[in-house]
Amino acid sequence: MPKSPATRTLPSSTPLLTVAGGHLVAVPRAAPERVRRKRPASANPYLRLLATPGARAFTAGNLIARLPMGMLSVSAVIMIAGSRGSYALAGAVTATGLAATAVVAPFTARLVDRYGQARIAVPATALAVLGSLALVLCVRYDAPAWTLFVAYAATATTPNTGGMSRARWAHLHRGDPAALHTANSFEQAADELCFMLGPVVAATLCGALFPEAGTLVGAFLLMTGVLIFAAQRATEPPPTPRTRTAVSPLRTPGMPALLAVFLATGAVFGALEVVSIAHAGGAILALQAAGSCAAGLLYGSLRPARNAHRRLLLCLAAMTALMSLPLLATTSTASLPVLALCLLLAGAATAPTMVTGMTLVQRATPPGQLNEGMTLSVTALLGGVAAGAATGGWLVEHAGTVSGYAAPMGAAALALAIAAAGTALRRRQGVSGGSAR
Repeated sequence: MPKSPATRTLPSSTPLLTVAGGHLVAVPRAAPERVRRKRPASANPYLRLLATPGARAFTAGNLIARLPMGMLSVSAVIMIAGSRGSYALAGAVTATGLAATAVVAPFTARLVDRYGQARIAVPATALAVLGSLALVLCVRYDAPAWTLFVAYAATATTPNTGGMSRARWAHLHRGDPAALHTANSFEQAADELCFMLGPVVAATLCGALFPEAGTLVGAFLLMTGVLIFAAQRATEPPPTPRTRTAVSPLRTPGMPALLAVFLATGAVFGALEVVSIAHAGGAILALQAAGSCAAGLLYGSLRPARNAHRRLLLCLAAMTALMSLPLLATTSTASLPVLALCLLLAGAATAPTMVTGMTLVQRATPPGQLNEGMTLSVTALLGGVAAGAATGGWLVEHAGTVSGYAAPMGAAALALAIAAAGTALRRRQGVSGGSAR
C-alpha cells in the first residue's frame, strides 16, 4: 500500500525549511558525507606488485645492495691490474673469490633461513665489506700477492640479496602463482639491470677518480643497501629452526637436475661475455643485458605457465636457437651493428629461462629453506660462468673469436638436453609436471 504524502519519507538530500531572522531559509538535513572511493587496481602487474605493503622499501634497499654485484669484480680487476701490471694476477684473485663464494654462500644462506635475514645478513655483509677494504689497503701499500687472495676471499660472505628478496616475495604472496611469477620476472630484470650498469659505473669511477674508487663505492653501497633492506622487518620471512629431519635442498626430488641446468646456463653467460669482449669490446654486452631485461619485464606480464617444466624446455630451445645468431652474424659478416642486433635478440631468451628455472627451484625447495635453495642455484650459475669463461677464452685463443661464439650455443644446447633428460626421468617416475610443479 503506498504511503500518504504525510507519512512519505523524504530523501536525506531534501532540505529542511525553517525561519531565521524573519526569513525562510533552507538547511540540509545532515552534513554531506565524503564518499571514499577505492582506487581501481592497476592493470600493470608490476604496479600491483609494488603496491604490496612494505615492498617498495625492501626493494629499494635490495637494488642498492645488488648494484655492487656487477661492480666489485670489475673494480678489483682494474685496481689490481693497474697497480701490479698483471691481468693474470687480477683474474686469479677474482677467480679465487668466485670459488670461495661457491663454498661459503650456501652456508650463509642456510644461516639466513635458520636465524632470519636481518640477524645474519648484516654481520655477513660487514665481514665482506672489511674484506673489500682490506683488498684496497693491500693494493695501495703494495702488500705481498698472497694477501690479495686472502682479502678477496673474505668477500665470499656477501649474502645473496637477490635470493633474500625473492624469499620475501614468496612469503608475501604465498599461494598466488601469478604474483610470484611477476615477482620472479621483476627480480630477474633487476639482476640484468644491475649487471648491465655495475661494470659501467665501476669503470667510470676507477677511470675518472682513482683505481680504488670502484671498490670503495661498491662496498659503501653494499653495506648501505643491506642495512636498508634488513631494517624492513615487517616483510621479513620468519626464521625456520633446522630440525633433525630437515635435509638439504640438494636432496629434494628434481633439484640436482635443475642445478645442472643452471650450471650449463651459466656457461652460456660466461662464454658469451669472454668471446664478445675479445671480438668487439665489453660495451656491446650491454645490449645482451638490455634484451634480457626487456624480455624479463614482458614475460612477467604474461600468465604463469601451467606446466613450468614444459615452459623451461621451450625457453631453453629458444635460447639455443637465438644463441646461434651471434655465430651466424660473425661468420657471414664483420658488421658490428649486425652483431649488436643479434646479441640484443639473443638476450631475449635469457630472462624467461632464468625466471622459469627460479620458479621451479622455489617449488622444489622446502618453504623454510628458500634462501639456501636459491643460493644453490646461484652458486651453480656462477660455477657455470667460470667454466664457460674458461672454455670461451680457450676457443678465442686457439680458434678465433668467430669460432668462439659456438661455445654459448653449445652450452645452451647442453642445458636443453639436461632439462629434457630430467623431464623424461620425472615422467618415468610417474610425477605429473602439470599438477605437482
